[in-house]
Amino acid sequence: MDTISHALWGSGLFGYRKYRWVAIFFGIMPDLLSFGLLFIIRIFNSNLNYSGLPTLEGLLQLEPFPTWVFAMDNITHSFIIAFLIIGIVYYYKKALAWPMLAWPFHIVLDVPFHTEELFPIQLFWPLTNYYFDGISWSHPAVWFPNVAGIIMLFFYRWKSKQDL
Repeated sequence: MDTISHALWGSGLFGYRKYRWVAIFFGIMPDLLSFGLLFIIRIFNSNLNYSGLPTLEGLLQLEPFPTWVFAMDNITHSFIIAFLIIGIVYYYKKALAWPMLAWPFHIVLDVPFHTEELFPIQLFWPLTNYYFDGISWSHPAVWFPNVAGIIMLFFYRWKSKQDL
C-alpha cells in the first residue's frame, strides 16, 4: 500500500483528539524506517540514480537496495514486533496504545497487497519467513477500492460527527 493511504487509514481508524498525529505516524512508520531512511540517505549522498527530479522508479529498484532496508522492512512489518512494542507502551501509557494500532493495521493492509517480487511481508518475523504472495497495491483492482474505502471512512466519521 502507498504511504499516503497508510497515513489516511491510520488517522481515520485510530486517530482521535490529540493523538491523531501519533496514529498517522504509526500508520506510515514501517515504511519510513526502511524506505524513508534510504531516501534521505540517498539524497544526502546525491545517489538517487536520476537526472532531474527524483522518481519512484529510481528509488524502487531492488538491486541497489542495501541489505539493511530488507532487514528494517522485516522488523517493522512483523506483528510480533509491533504487538510487543505496543504492549510495552500500553503498560506505561495506555492512551498511546490505541493510535499505535495503526502500525499492525499497516501490516494487515500490506500482507495481501505486496507481491513476492517486491518486499513480501513476513508478518511473523523472526519466528518464520512465511509470506503471502499478493496482488500489487498499484493494480487498479486494489487502488480504486482503497481510495473508495478511505473516502467512505472519512465520510462516515464526518456524518457521525466523530472527532476528525
